[in-house]
Amino acid sequence: MTSDGTISIRVNGEHRRVHKGLTLAALASEVLGLDPAKVAVERNLEVVPRSTLGNVLVEDGDELEIVHFVGGGDHADGWSVAGQSFTSRLIVGTGKYRDFEENAAALEASGAEIITVAVRRVNVSDPKAPMLTDFIDPKRYTYLPNTAGCFTAEEAIRTLRLAREAGGWDLVKLEVLGEAKTLYPDMRETLRATETLAREGFKPMVYCVDDPIAAKQLEEAGAVAVMPLGAPIGSGLGIQNRVTIRLIVEGANVPVLVDAGVGTASDAAVAMELGCDGVLMNTAIAEAKEPVRMARAMKLAVEAGREAYRAGRMATRKYADPSSPLAGLI
Repeated sequence: MTSDGTISIRVNGEHRRVHKGLTLAALASEVLGLDPAKVAVERNLEVVPRSTLGNVLVEDGDELEIVHFVGGGDHADGWSVAGQSFTSRLIVGTGKYRDFEENAAALEASGAEIITVAVRRVNVSDPKAPMLTDFIDPKRYTYLPNTAGCFTAEEAIRTLRLAREAGGWDLVKLEVLGEAKTLYPDMRETLRATETLAREGFKPMVYCVDDPIAAKQLEEAGAVAVMPLGAPIGSGLGIQNRVTIRLIVEGANVPVLVDAGVGTASDAAVAMELGCDGVLMNTAIAEAKEPVRMARAMKLAVEAGREAYRAGRMATRKYADPSSPLAGLI
């Protein structure tokens, strides 16, 4: 110990000077900013029981190894929304499938961790009829209740209040439609519903037009994610306006996910190449000739698009540029 009351130790191979009298728990929490309940400590080649970390004092010359659990492989590129973290950037819906079994098989193939679910009345005439939760475990997947079919803010708010009562969900998907032909969002009603839901403690992920100004207004109103359409719901037309989607991504401080319009795997890849945090789809998988195979294709497309975005695409040029050098040409 030196005259200043400090001692010398090594932590994970790095030399440190700390004040004498620290317990291992205090070293972890106060000096290293770690939660003692989430780490394991080896002191001078001896594992220290976690229950005693608050009692064992750090001594001069100690060699400490502090470890924690991390997932295997490269999961550093996960994403978060409203404090919840996910690995898959693909969100899938649960409508239009032939049956619950096909829905569950496609979900498994997609690798998705979040599924959107509509809120509908219970069939009181047949209370034992199969339900979605019988096939897709809400403890394994994150259910995202949505307001599909709502055309006013009041309808959407009422639906999500019931959803929260039924399952305790605060993370929800809000959509308020303007009319039935295009299923475009009514942004005035959507904004009004977002403000109310945020005040009530909901965490709304909000379906919106592909407008950077509208997206920013939703964010300011309390949206935890903005979800601009790529094309009309169920159309399969793909991303129709890459410019505005990209502008939304550049201006947002919350996750941006393309919602609606994806038709095939290349559409999902384009959304990810634009820098979106994820893609939500239903019809593109459910109405494919082989939904399970398409779900797998979408999984790979989202991953490929994200990798391409992270890699940084080459610059575009007006004229050709040969790959092989011309110097030394015979």
